[in-house]
Amino acid sequence: MCRAGSGCRAGGERAPGPVGAAAGAAPEMGEQPIFTTRAHVFQIDPSTKKNWVPASKQAVTVSYFYDVTRNSYRIISVDGAKVIINSTITPNMTFTKTSQKFGQWADSRANTVFGLGFSSEQQLTKFAEKFQEVKEAAKLARDKSQEKIETSSNHSQASSVNGTDDEKASHAGPADTHLKSENDKLKIALTQSAANVKKWEVELQTLRESNARLTTALQESAASVEQWKRQFSICRDENDRLRNKIDALEEQCSEISREKEKNSQLKRRIEELEAELREKETELKDLRKQSEIIPQLMSECEYVSEKLEAAERDNQNLEDKVRSLKTDIEESKYRQRHLKVELKSFLEVLDGKIDDLHDFRRGLSKLGADN
Repeated sequence: MCRAGSGCRAGGERAPGPVGAAAGAAPEMGEQPIFTTRAHVFQIDPSTKKNWVPASKQAVTVSYFYDVTRNSYRIISVDGAKVIINSTITPNMTFTKTSQKFGQWADSRANTVFGLGFSSEQQLTKFAEKFQEVKEAAKLARDKSQEKIETSSNHSQASSVNGTDDEKASHAGPADTHLKSENDKLKIALTQSAANVKKWEVELQTLRESNARLTTALQESAASVEQWKRQFSICRDENDRLRNKIDALEEQCSEISREKEKNSQLKRRIEELEAELREKETELKDLRKQSEIIPQLMSECEYVSEKLEAAERDNQNLEDKVRSLKTDIEESKYRQRHLKVELKSFLEVLDGKIDDLHDFRRGLSKLGADN
């Protein structure tokens, strides 16, 4: 099995070297570029057969080459001094568009799948059209080669029969010796041709098996992409739900702020009531002193007593109000602490979910970049 960049060609021949001085060699005489474009080059991960591995750090030149001598076509790409694509096109290859700017094809000789990412859909379309054109030309060249082999085989058999008849007619002579030599050469060529046909049949079967494995890998890759899409949809729904819950929590926070404002107003009211209570107590003390100092003013004392009782009742009412307000404050503080604990717990869960979402988005971004 040939490896990518090793320069192997059909029939065991060595392919010409990569293009340009950067690769250390120039194309052989008779090999010329027929189409050139630029793209990001990827290869399928040999271990997983699912993920794409970048073969170039940036967009590089990708060219179709035609070998006039061998009547064959190659796709060649060089990144610096490294040959990243050296793929001989055969009639069994298929170029597949997997997105608007990405296409791929399987090279069973190199035992890999090449992927190209273009900057525009138009460049991808032109490359795919050229691939189909070159594929048809390779198929035509193969058919002509098989016709030549069959013609050579028939010619050798006819020459062998004619040589035998001439030998029977002439019995001897230099011409008979020459014909016999030619017949032997043709027999050897026919034997080698039959051996090559068997070798090509074995290689074709190997290519078919490799193609089937690569097709299975591509199907698994497509299933993996669908699974990632479903997971992304689930995470997006979860994100929407979390956002709605955050909005609800923000509303609760607003309610807490309103409760704080209400508590502040209650505190100010309590201070006012306490000041009023102190004034009443002072007034009560003064009235008591007057009742002790002026015993003759009993009637006034009774009036003062009534006023004192009313003040005490007011005081008791105020104390009741203060206790009620303090109870309300304690309940409000308790609800506030409870809301803070729930908010803290939810924010911790929310931080974990957001971290998971970020990790998933990075994985998804990496997958998108790979694609």
